[in-house]
Amino acid sequence: MKIWIKYIIGIVLGFGLAKVLPLGSKQAQDGLDFIVELVIRFGRYPLVPLLFFSISTACYKLRDEKLMMKTGLWTLAMIVLSSAMLVTLGLLAALLVKLPRIPMTIESSSDIPSIDLQGLLRQLFPYTGIQSLLSDRYLLPCFIFAGLVGSGANDDKHAAAPAVAVFNSIARVSYIVMSFFTELLAIGMIALSYRWTLSFFALKKMELYTQLFMLLLALLALTALVIYPLLVRFVCGERHPYRIIYASIAPMLSAFISGDANMTLPLLIRHGNESLGIRHRVNGVTFPLFSIFSRGGAALVTSVCFIVILRSYSMLEIKMAQVIWVGFWSFLLSFLLGEHPSGAAFMLLSILCIKYGGGYEAGYLLLREAAPVLGCFAATFDALTAMTGSYIVAANTDSIEPQELKKFI
Repeated sequence: MKIWIKYIIGIVLGFGLAKVLPLGSKQAQDGLDFIVELVIRFGRYPLVPLLFFSISTACYKLRDEKLMMKTGLWTLAMIVLSSAMLVTLGLLAALLVKLPRIPMTIESSSDIPSIDLQGLLRQLFPYTGIQSLLSDRYLLPCFIFAGLVGSGANDDKHAAAPAVAVFNSIARVSYIVMSFFTELLAIGMIALSYRWTLSFFALKKMELYTQLFMLLLALLALTALVIYPLLVRFVCGERHPYRIIYASIAPMLSAFISGDANMTLPLLIRHGNESLGIRHRVNGVTFPLFSIFSRGGAALVTSVCFIVILRSYSMLEIKMAQVIWVGFWSFLLSFLLGEHPSGAAFMLLSILCIKYGGGYEAGYLLLREAAPVLGCFAATFDALTAMTGSYIVAANTDSIEPQELKKFI
């Protein structure tokens, strides 16, 4: 049975349980939250060992085949291009579709969100390289350490040969373990869907958020069914671009129900390899980079929500200078969200409101109740972008072994 079918069955079962067995006490809610946390931990569990050994061997192969620079440039181009496209799409949609104003609130928050740039830089180079493997949230330190190990091994191939063989073997074993975890995660989808459904229908301002959610859903459909297939067709000359969308179904389902980029990453790696035939030398590098830096989905959601906040605060027409400001900062700050595998969209929205000032500092509180659902949309956009972008990079570096559609997992 295809993985995406297993996931859909789990999601439907969770939805049904939420409708039949709503939680009746705080103890039951705490118990469900604990189970959901275990499921997310389970999904992330095999990630860091897999990344370290896969990135090391992939970087070794890329440097050995003189594809390091080409792969890096294509990956960078796709990350920047996709983020710019999604921000632009979000702004255009929010300006063309006038969503309902959200009533003002007297709520205040003592938490002031921010991005600790110095802290992020410190984490990139801890006092010992082993510390870079201890975080399941911020994956860039692991990527840098693994990349240095793999690239450095290429300087003396004779001496590094035994280590490379061992790393290759462990990478394969780690991949097998990861595959086992992604299969079992279908069961965890029941709990995730149960919690997601309860949270969604518990929204007090559902009638105010419905059109916002519908707009984001329409933009997701437009991106998946029109924009990205056309991009793949234009850049790669792919005659059947919807193969990439089909391969993205399971990762998108996981992203939408969990809202967690790191839990979705193993699924992306597996589908990129087994469904699309992306070779390990690219598969092991591009997906982690997209997961860390390509947060165009969060930028899109943030730009749409910020326009809603501007209209909720004022009846005046939104000026082009404001639109450019929102687009620029949403785009720029999206590359710094790698430390936040979940909840990145609402955090980015909070930062923009505070940065904008002028009485809008607490504007993000208008959408605080909808934050979990907004994060799910952002994660789904990002999962789709990672799959599409990685395929484009692989196609332009001759790193694809075409697979028949019936063999897709």
